[in-house]
Amino acid sequence: MNHVVGPMNLGTLIVGPRKHVVALADLDDTAAAELGPLLRDTARVVETLCRPEQTYVCMWSHGRDARKHLHIAVQPVTTEVRARYGGLRSEQLQARMLADGDEPDTTDVEQFCERARVLFRAITDSS
Repeated sequence: MNHVVGPMNLGTLIVGPRKHVVALADLDDTAAAELGPLLRDTARVVETLCRPEQTYVCMWSHGRDARKHLHIAVQPVTTEVRARYGGLRSEQLQARMLADGDEPDTTDVEQFCERARVLFRAITDSS
């Protein structure tokens, strides 16, 4: 898991398999069994730290001309984020963010990630 690199809002985390996989259908049984709890815990971290109106979870695998690598975005969408992008939601919101190219400040991302690491450890230790 990493914070998204690129033009998405602060707090958007990317979950991806350690091994090269381009589709959910390609996950082995172990990875598939780990994915649900990992996505749940990632959403808990995002929801706790960002207090979003909604948390989007979506899969991306596109490269330039073919599937590249499986990434699952866990994105906090706050009222502030929607307002900044004219009230857009869902894929329209994400498309506008990607097109606009606005990236969160590196220092803000680093601070978010440190808080997320601490919270993620606490969540997984209590499970």
